[in-house]
Amino acid sequence: MNVKDILETADRKLDIKKLRPMQERMLHEEAERMELAAPTGSGKTLAFTFYVLRRLKENARGEVQAVVTVPSRELAIQVADVMRRMAAGYKTTVLYGGHKMEEEVKSLTPVPDIIIATPGRLTDHLERGTVELSSVKTVVLDEYDKSLELGFEREMKYIFKRLKGVKNIVLTSATRSGESMPDWIGEGAFISLDYTSSGKPDLDIVEVESPSKDKAQTLVDLLYALPAGGKTIVFVNHRESAERLHVYLRKHRITAALYHGGLDQHRRETALTLFANGSAPVLVSTDLAGRGLDIAEVDAVVHYHLPPSVESWIHRNGRTARNGSAGEVYIIISEADNVPDYVRADRKWYPPESGDRKSVRSDISTLHINAGKKDKISKGDIVGYLTGRGGIDGKEIGAIKLMDHESLVAVPSAKIGDIINQAERYKLKNQKVRLSEIKA
Repeated sequence: MNVKDILETADRKLDIKKLRPMQERMLHEEAERMELAAPTGSGKTLAFTFYVLRRLKENARGEVQAVVTVPSRELAIQVADVMRRMAAGYKTTVLYGGHKMEEEVKSLTPVPDIIIATPGRLTDHLERGTVELSSVKTVVLDEYDKSLELGFEREMKYIFKRLKGVKNIVLTSATRSGESMPDWIGEGAFISLDYTSSGKPDLDIVEVESPSKDKAQTLVDLLYALPAGGKTIVFVNHRESAERLHVYLRKHRITAALYHGGLDQHRRETALTLFANGSAPVLVSTDLAGRGLDIAEVDAVVHYHLPPSVESWIHRNGRTARNGSAGEVYIIISEADNVPDYVRADRKWYPPESGDRKSVRSDISTLHINAGKKDKISKGDIVGYLTGRGGIDGKEIGAIKLMDHESLVAVPSAKIGDIINQAERYKLKNQKVRLSEIKA
């Protein structure tokens, strides 16, 4: 694609009228080996998408032209969403674990121009012979340091052995690692672009003292005191802690979604949807949510457990104060904690002596429809169905998440019962569907 077409597509599909310096640089970059370091939320997905699009041939049907590897399923889905909207006229396929291999194999016919995949899943396809990468000229290793950290080096080394004709390589990360390149990437110098220090986030870092080693009640007091209507991510260090804390918050009338690596893919996607669309004001998570998630307008981050490393501290805090907005970071500390040097607060916070707020809930709920994009259902179909049959105005419908065979729709909590009762009697695009409310 040429520069003019890329810019017009970004404007039309993503409503982007002005590029950031990093995106502008990658749009015109001619170097063949790039290392791009930029914080989460800085727009580097679009930046490397520009780089890939500039190198796609228009008439190269029947062969894979570009591969993007990512460390997690969630990031694969998010990158694919951007790439599909930008790569008009090209086929983009996303490969990741957690769903049937048969469906992915079908998606590889006809052969896609672009493949976005987790290293493990792409290796699986290569070993099965369902993917051929000899034609690939451009490779992006997105968050490559995280992929190595998660133990994917064997798979990435195997993938590179099958990438015999690669000409262009882009490595991205949220922080500069300062380490030498893995030898399996091959010889050749990389041009480094470091955008980690530009656009310093507007963070207010606050220390919260807990009177006991168990910080759960202190967290509840803090969440009660935060402004209503905001989104807060609470970070813990272990899955078991996340599970326990999630139960505790629910008992205290705090609507919270749960997110960690021990949950299956469906539960993880649902949790992120509930948090992103406002149904769940709080997300309790391990460091899995520290990187690779594009959730807009997170108002606050809470370190329930102290971050185990400076990288964790940076990535957790990077969930808020994105794209020039302000954000708050709260660190809950007890006498039992050994506070590392990289954890520093600007001020202290003390719970109010008498708070009148005794719950954290949303006036938004999530409607579940058991039909999705593979049932030939579109967002427009859902809007028409709910406005025509559910007795709701189109302006009251929030974010719509389309999955393979189900859809999640944000609607007013006060109306969700009536919507279900009225609409379920009718078919959606000539299909009988079931409606229900999804709760965190």
